[in-house]
Amino acid sequence: MRTHELYLAGEWRDAAETTVVRSPYDGRPVAEVARGGWAELDEAADAAARAAGAMAAMPAFERARVLSRATHLIKEHLAELAAAISEEAGKPIALARAEAERCLDTFIEATRIARRPEVEALDLGGYASGAGRLALIRRAPVGPVLAITPFNFPLNLVAHKLAPAVAAGCPVVLKPASQTPGPALLLAAALDQAGLPKGALSVIPSSGADAERLAADERIAKLTFTGSMAVGWRLKELGWRRRVTLELGGNAAVIVEPDAGDLDAIARRIAGAAYGYAGQSCIAVQRVLAHEGIYAGLRRALEEATRLLVTGDPADETVVCGPLIDAANADRVEQWIADGVAAGGRLLAGGQREGSVIRPALIEEVPHRCAIVSDEVFGPAAVLDPYEDFAQALNLVNDSRYGLQAGVFTRDTSKIQEAWLKLEVGGIIHNDVPTWRSDPMPYGGVKGSGVGREGPEWAYREMTEERTLVIRR
Repeated sequence: MRTHELYLAGEWRDAAETTVVRSPYDGRPVAEVARGGWAELDEAADAAARAAGAMAAMPAFERARVLSRATHLIKEHLAELAAAISEEAGKPIALARAEAERCLDTFIEATRIARRPEVEALDLGGYASGAGRLALIRRAPVGPVLAITPFNFPLNLVAHKLAPAVAAGCPVVLKPASQTPGPALLLAAALDQAGLPKGALSVIPSSGADAERLAADERIAKLTFTGSMAVGWRLKELGWRRRVTLELGGNAAVIVEPDAGDLDAIARRIAGAAYGYAGQSCIAVQRVLAHEGIYAGLRRALEEATRLLVTGDPADETVVCGPLIDAANADRVEQWIADGVAAGGRLLAGGQREGSVIRPALIEEVPHRCAIVSDEVFGPAAVLDPYEDFAQALNLVNDSRYGLQAGVFTRDTSKIQEAWLKLEVGGIIHNDVPTWRSDPMPYGGVKGSGVGREGPEWAYREMTEERTLVIRR
């Protein structure tokens, strides 16, 4: 069992309270973690405020050097990081390794951005008011950042907040998810060894209530949060005077057109995206919309692909769908499946439960008022529906309070352009599932799915602000 101190302003510390993290799969203890409270968060915020000036003055090449060194340290410890993800989050080990590899990409991209300090020149001479003047605009860090991260990507989503902050020159106070603090603390160790200035980072496992208190604190210049819609919007209200980035999940849809191609291959792709890691991803496929002309064929292929997925122990190399994060969420997903069937849906595959593992469930024609369609299931369940034409499919995707990503399988370029214009989502993935993401791209949603964008370059922009110098000839 691993043990972790908390990381406060560049120092490793014990705390009066510790938490035992247990495996979501079998309940065995996997880590013992020091747990901070308001006193530790308050001290971390003070340290971040004191470090803001030094971080802002730190030359870009030095920030890049820290990120580059951290990248090499992460690469040396990929196996340890993957094991921590799998044990604490219950993520299948193959997917945990993939997350650790993606963390490398996030740091590599942030290093590139840090090496490219941005100055824009604007000749104002085209207007009488600007005659003889040249504006130079550079980006300056906004100041201390409060980052709050979820359990489901406990390494790479932490990296998406920490790496751009270092590139921008912003100190960070990070509150990781209580179930999965280990990967964040291991990442802090890498940045510490890489030479990050003392005070520039604190990683404090703590209660949500204490972190919420800090969200309204004047010492914090920016809040970045990934998690539930209810908590995210409450934090935005608390932090209304500061910059806020929220990534709040979704109920992602995929459209399959008649010209999509190999239905068996598409079905396998959809099944992996719907049920991998027990569907515990903001962009897991939840709604499958198939044109009526290929509906029967896709249903058959999807039923087969769903039944073939291996479930169980996340330490097993063959497992794709492991446990839900806890019993309460397993209870909820099991109930939503039952409610969808009771309302008239037809269970095509799965739905059986053993402990915290639920077999991937595929249900067709569930009424749209049911939670398993209208809300974020965050579990191994997907619904299948037919549609008559592409316009109807687009309307069905938009019939949601969420808007994170959507996938569209079609070879018709005019239809993918129409989707790009009309779908109310942050990202549209052509000929693939909405679950696909490359770490350098802008990522975020609209409507209930949040505000702002992640991806190192876009996070860097949201952690900096324009500062203009006007030169007079």
